[in-house]
Amino acid sequence: MKVVVVESPAKAKTINKYLGSDFQVIASYGHIRDLPAKDGSVKPDEGFAMDWEADAKSERQIREIASAVKKADKLFLATDPDREGEAISWHVKKVLEERGALKGKDVKRVVFNEITKSAVTEAMRNPRDIHQDLVDAYLARRALDYLVGFTLSPVLWRKLPGAKSAGRVQSVALRLICERETEIEEFKSREYWTVATDFLTPRGQMITAALTHMGGKKLDKFDIPDEAEAMAAKAAIEARRFHVGSVERKKARRNPYAPFTTSTLQQEASRKLHMSAKQTMQLAQRLYEGVDIGGETVGLITYMRTDGVQMAAEAIAAARDLIGKDFGKGYVPDAPRLYKTKAKNAQEAHECIRPTDMFRRPDQVARYLDRDQLRLYELIWKRTVASQMAAAELDQVAVDITSDDRAVTLRATGSVVVFDGFLKVYREDRDDAPAHGAADDEAERLLPDVAEGDDMARQGVRPEQHFTQPPPRYSEASLVKRMEELGIGRPSTYASILSVLQERNYVRLDQRRFIPEDRGRLVTAFLEQFFGRYVEYNFTADLENQLDDISGGRIDWRKVLEDFWKAFSASVEGTKELRISDVIEALDAELGAHFFPDDGSGHDPRLCPTCNAGRLSLKLGKFGAFIGCSNYPECRFTRPLGMAGEGGDAPADGAEGPKELGAHPTGGEMVTLRKGPYGWYVQLGEGAKPKRVSLYKGLAPADVTLEIAVKLLELPREVGIHPETQKKIEAGVGRFGPYLKHDGGFKSLGKDDDVLSIGMNRAVELLAQARVKKGAEPLRTLGERAGKPVTVHEGRYGPYVSSDGIHATLPKDADPNTVTLEEAISLIDAKAAKAPAKPARKAAAKKAPAKKAPAKKAEGETPKKPATKKAPAKKTAAKKPAAKKAAVD
Repeated sequence: MKVVVVESPAKAKTINKYLGSDFQVIASYGHIRDLPAKDGSVKPDEGFAMDWEADAKSERQIREIASAVKKADKLFLATDPDREGEAISWHVKKVLEERGALKGKDVKRVVFNEITKSAVTEAMRNPRDIHQDLVDAYLARRALDYLVGFTLSPVLWRKLPGAKSAGRVQSVALRLICERETEIEEFKSREYWTVATDFLTPRGQMITAALTHMGGKKLDKFDIPDEAEAMAAKAAIEARRFHVGSVERKKARRNPYAPFTTSTLQQEASRKLHMSAKQTMQLAQRLYEGVDIGGETVGLITYMRTDGVQMAAEAIAAARDLIGKDFGKGYVPDAPRLYKTKAKNAQEAHECIRPTDMFRRPDQVARYLDRDQLRLYELIWKRTVASQMAAAELDQVAVDITSDDRAVTLRATGSVVVFDGFLKVYREDRDDAPAHGAADDEAERLLPDVAEGDDMARQGVRPEQHFTQPPPRYSEASLVKRMEELGIGRPSTYASILSVLQERNYVRLDQRRFIPEDRGRLVTAFLEQFFGRYVEYNFTADLENQLDDISGGRIDWRKVLEDFWKAFSASVEGTKELRISDVIEALDAELGAHFFPDDGSGHDPRLCPTCNAGRLSLKLGKFGAFIGCSNYPECRFTRPLGMAGEGGDAPADGAEGPKELGAHPTGGEMVTLRKGPYGWYVQLGEGAKPKRVSLYKGLAPADVTLEIAVKLLELPREVGIHPETQKKIEAGVGRFGPYLKHDGGFKSLGKDDDVLSIGMNRAVELLAQARVKKGAEPLRTLGERAGKPVTVHEGRYGPYVSSDGIHATLPKDADPNTVTLEEAISLIDAKAAKAPAKPARKAAAKKAPAKKAPAKKAEGETPKKPATKKAPAKKTAAKKPAAKKAAVD
């Protein structure tokens, strides 16, 4: 028997079918151990030794793997083909060695770029040893991230109350977003004009041209700065006769784009499909690990964490064959297209992301995939096929229309696609396009046929006013692209970085663009002021390059850590004497233009609106930053960050506000918006116990009007009477957010449903869905365990399996539609084993047991105190510790 270890159950299920009965494929469920989330897990003074720990869930997987390996004669470690996969294999091997499970066993590492039968069997025929350089690069990255997080975050907590954490790459990504917002705030719009003119050709066709020369001088963008100049230009055009001065024609070729890497896939999925980086990677993982296609589990795409654009020769040949059959020989280029990675910090040589079978067209697999899986697969398939197609050919034409005295020239440009080539299959979206689906720069704009010297009959002249626009905020696509350009982070980490920034409320997504919250700007300003080197783009990129050098065996990983830690720990040490007042002064100066913008009226934006004498400035309270008056406590004006122009009494116990929204239309009591230790809320009136309702997720404080606040205070509200049960349906906001209540049951509302306006039809539909999901009917019945049915259910906290009253939650990466009976029984048995034993009944009276001679104590063992309580009737076996820590060697 041979044992194969992979990361996920889905991958294990697919590979097991390929290898047959001589192999047992077991999932590790990702990493089996990690650094404990506490100080001291990395020891710089001990050569950066690390303590590793497995949680209870991982411990179960370790026991299962160890048990299987002890009965086997060979172990194959078949985790993903990247640094992280190499690290998982290394961890598995180390843990098994420590537990004595590998004595006399042959251990090999196998890697494959796609989960297909041919790729897996070929990898099994060509095993290798664990690549220690890749493991060392992982160890260095993990130690760096840990040391920054667990050293810098406490400094933030002490010196900047309200800040949550700082991360090595996360903080640099946040700086990019904050700097872009500062650019937008400081941007000064500038007016300029253009003049367009319609002409009629001798053949009666219309052509539109833009003014390019006046008085024989070429015009720059701002040479017509105002309406007066524009009207003068219009008059000059209307006073002249025009003819065709020149006609320029040239052919242009557009080559196809390279196939997808991780970052370009994330960018295009964001632009074309409106998917987040996290969602894109989750869907790609599913396509990679395998989908049931007509009874056979097949991996549809190659490995999705890669920065390589090269493609296997057999895949190129298959693509060219498909192109010839589906589109014709004219769409097949003379030679295969070969691509080279341009990323400055490209990792190990991985293949691009492509379909495992080019002839598995999207329409052929549509019925086996859900909507999002199909959309992503189709995107990957089209990009891959297009990458091997012929170039597009365009005819570009430029016509200069000149006045008879040559004082004024206008130009008309156009292009026409004479051969679409790869554009027949794929066009890349631009991130700065005004709207999804807008015409791109390859759109055809055909000019009428004219010749030099043709007289042109002037028609309408249209001066048009324009204003320069600030740079756009980053979308997920443009931020990923910028981080890759700078060499910051790794494509495989971008999704988690962007998620963390949002989870910690440092940024928010608005219309698919990142906007930094004030908390995020404060953290960035603090780091720039006191830890500037560690949020510099070049410094972070250089660390990535050093990690690459480690993986290539060119530098020792401990040397990289030593150099980093020496300077970093000194910087942290230097902040010990830093006073909060110094921090406030520095941040107030850095962010003053943001918190107190000049509206151009001449009014001092820092003048207190209450006392008209004090100066407004940044203050730090127990629960974070706010704006306060320098005349405190005589003047108690404060306002929360991000709500300039509103004020109220000084905050108590860290609360912010209140902001008066207006008098309640019924009772006349004042309705206020406030922020307390647990978030924003609206309050009705004052007194000992005023009515308060929290703002639910998705409702921004800046969007709360008196009308919305009144509706919130009326919650829970009656939506109507259910047509089937004739019982009341209510909508409200509770501990877990907006909900519907009906007949004693609750249904949470999603982000697309508004608790303030949801109607009966939608409410009845959602309650029906809840009954299907949470009712007596399970999603699936798998079989029996000890004579009791084993079923799969959808619960409040996710899918779970159940049997005989024992419920076990499925792992995060497990699919309730594919979980097997064996997997379910294993989870249920593990849950049953963890359940506390029922307390034994008290005995009426028992004689004290006879004293025994003390057992001989092991050397070095701490002596135990004699027990004072009576011993239980039956002593259970001592449990093994949850995890065994081991220092990195």
